Amino acid sequence: MNHSPEIIAYFSMEVALNPGIPTYSGGLGMLAGDTIRSAADVKVPMVAVSLLHRQGYFRQRLNPSGWQTEEAVEWDVPSFCQELPARVQVSIERRTIHLRAWQYTVKGVSGHEVPVILLDADLPENSEWDRALTHHLYGGDFHYRLCQEVILGIGGVRMLRALGWHDVLRFHMNEGHAALLALELLDERARWFHREAFNAEDVQAVKRQCVFTTHTPVPAGHDRFPLEHVARVLGRSDVFTMHEVFCCAGELNMTYLALNLSHYVNGVAKKHGEVSRQMLTPRDANHHYQIDSITNGVHLATWAAPSFAELFDLHIPGWREDNSSLRNALRIPPEEIWREHQTAKRRAIDEVNRRADADFDVETLTIGFARRAATYKRADLLLSDPSRLKEIAIRSGRLQIVYGGKAHPKDDAGKRVIQQIVQARHSLGPEVRIVYLENYDWELARLLTAGVDVWLNTPQPPLEASGTSGMKAALNGVPSLSVLDGWWIEGCIEDVTGWAIGETCPVDATPKDRAGCDAPSLYQKLEKVILPTFYQRRDDFIRLMRHAIALNASHFNTQRMVQEYIAKAYFE
Repeated sequence: MNHSPEIIAYFSMEVALNPGIPTYSGGLGMLAGDTIRSAADVKVPMVAVSLLHRQGYFRQRLNPSGWQTEEAVEWDVPSFCQELPARVQVSIERRTIHLRAWQYTVKGVSGHEVPVILLDADLPENSEWDRALTHHLYGGDFHYRLCQEVILGIGGVRMLRALGWHDVLRFHMNEGHAALLALELLDERARWFHREAFNAEDVQAVKRQCVFTTHTPVPAGHDRFPLEHVARVLGRSDVFTMHEVFCCAGELNMTYLALNLSHYVNGVAKKHGEVSRQMLTPRDANHHYQIDSITNGVHLATWAAPSFAELFDLHIPGWREDNSSLRNALRIPPEEIWREHQTAKRRAIDEVNRRADADFDVETLTIGFARRAATYKRADLLLSDPSRLKEIAIRSGRLQIVYGGKAHPKDDAGKRVIQQIVQARHSLGPEVRIVYLENYDWELARLLTAGVDVWLNTPQPPLEASGTSGMKAALNGVPSLSVLDGWWIEGCIEDVTGWAIGETCPVDATPKDRAGCDAPSLYQKLEKVILPTFYQRRDDFIRLMRHAIALNASHFNTQRMVQEYIAKAYFE
């Protein structure tokens, strides 16, 4: 292979590469895929590394009561990927695990290619249990997860070397799952200098090679493993005495391992950077962390509905190559924006009715809420006072609400939220129609983010690191109604790009008190602002749609985001 001497190696446990490849669970994987696509667009020398996940994340089923069950999703690997000849091994519990690689190639708008290396343990040389280590994304228990992270981090570096990438300039860890790659880099350096163990000089050298992006302030998003278990899985305990690398009271915290071994660390929105600096504090006097922020984005060419892509091609040629040029969307005639929105809305409504026999129509204000079904996302906030919601619809105009999103298989609390929403549709009558679409995925996300009228987001602050679904909606002229958290703090201009929920609510309120403040704010915005604007002042609503594109889509994209990584982290 002909490799650039200054290549970026981008590691992510999940990545959305193609709608037919279910190797993502939600926003983290979508962001990884959009990052790679934009890197290809701007010709960044990059190679990406992930696991093959032969059985994907899962297919979501909802029974008549609304309870979620899961099914494996197998995909035809050779139809999408090319098997590579290289083989490497890693040691897990002193067993040798053999790995091969498959390559998926991402081609940018200019023809530049980024290879994505997908690691696969499903080889006859391995035991049945070991062969399944690269089958399930976020499957199994914490032991399975740690073994996967050994394969991703240690196996990923070894596979890159076997494929000829010896001079990697930066290793970018997209979340802490890949943090063990830094341990492999330390061991590599020690071997290079014929030493039995790495030292403090090696630590500083590896730090200069590594970049770490943290994506969540939610504790469950930070993998932690008991040191005795880590020692058993790695087959070694010598490394734990070096407190410059390992810390944290008898456990291996993958986030802190990445923090300790990276020269550049960032959160994924300005507010998230602040929250991370408060939350990820040094555990001892040996460490000091500087945490910057680079706000997430979306890959515009991927998420623009066909009707809007054609509209942009007509009025803003070159928008794929220069995403910032979408600021010129203010020059697009309002009637054309509305016409293409109606086209996208009809496509979405047709799919909703096909899947759920929902009897939705194109004339009714349609609200979309679709994301991972975690309790802090508060998907049920809109339904917290059903009587008031129904009264609002009677007085100000009918509503349609389409929900989607998967709960983690072990998150019963998230599953109960889904069930409550499914069951709420019976009590709201014809004035407020509700549907919860099962198995929210890439294709459905493209339809809904473009085809609803308002995009809703109601997280418990400050737990939304960034969020990207509202960015996809903005690209398609759909304004957001959202709690001021994550990216929306930067993207919200009241009554220009959308509307804020709970802007006067106390920031230090308990979850119960915050919900008690946010819900009335949400209802007030719906009744007094959004519904009257949509039904009675259509020109004002279209003005919001144009500004969502011109102000938010032109900035909150992964092209701008990748250029920030280039300047701050990759080639600084």
